[in-house]
Amino acid sequence: MISFTPFSTLHEAEHEVYNDDEAMDIDDDVQVSKITLPGETITSSQAYMRGHGTYVDNELVIASVAGTIERVNKLVTVRAVSTKYNPEVGDLVVGRITEVQPRRWKVDANSRQDAVLMLSSVNLPGGVQRRKLESDELQMRTFFEEGDLLVAEVQAFFADGAMSLHTRSLKYGKLRNGQLVVIPPILVRRLKSHFTTLPCGVDLILGLNGYIWVSKHVQENEQEGEEGFDAETIYSNRNDPIDESTRSAISRVTNIIRALAAHFVPLTDTLLLEAYEWTVENDIDAKSLLSEDISDALVASIAGGT
Repeated sequence: MISFTPFSTLHEAEHEVYNDDEAMDIDDDVQVSKITLPGETITSSQAYMRGHGTYVDNELVIASVAGTIERVNKLVTVRAVSTKYNPEVGDLVVGRITEVQPRRWKVDANSRQDAVLMLSSVNLPGGVQRRKLESDELQMRTFFEEGDLLVAEVQAFFADGAMSLHTRSLKYGKLRNGQLVVIPPILVRRLKSHFTTLPCGVDLILGLNGYIWVSKHVQENEQEGEEGFDAETIYSNRNDPIDESTRSAISRVTNIIRALAAHFVPLTDTLLLEAYEWTVENDIDAKSLLSEDISDALVASIAGGT
């Protein structure tokens, strides 16, 4: 059987250690997240109700899929690792433009269907609150075109279940100067802020849909202009010059994320910072992080394992 390093030592207040021979002791937290495998015992069926991804055998709740254990009140579920992203209003997501349609863009956001970004839901030159004109519709590809990456917020849902996005905030919009990393959405934890900057001068955007953007650090005021924002910079398709040290830092952070995701480690900003500091202290370069021995040592170190 495949074994996973327990992650309970990362957040002892949120996780409980358990072994394969005894039921998991679920505390009073709102939810408990730990990677489990099919057939592993979770808890007693007398104390908790089974939810999706579980079944009952001999009065025990047992996982039927590989995923993370979650609890809401007395309901215990297992979210499958290989599931698609299930959006909620207010979620921050990273996506890629797949099609330009009249007054809207279709966006691949790693969900069951493409998301929609309306022309009325983006910042346009001349002021955020101004009315959208016919000329704006004719110039839609000057803002976003097929293949462009962007960060946005889930605003609402259409009748068919497709999510509606918006990029009205200056922290949202087109992405440049970086690299996209795709991991299972289940591994991205919900945080107070999904924007973080590491000491190495690298910005991270942790999309809840499993799309993570790693890029050169940009000061917030660099996108601001006389009218509140610099439209030419925001919608530019050209990357800024990136020095070799920043490129190396981006590669290192990217491979840290890949190594942690390969071990099914749920990601947070503090965990990624701890992992980066470990690679610096041990003088680990970006390429070495892809080796099995180094990635195992990284996970063991930040998880408190041996």
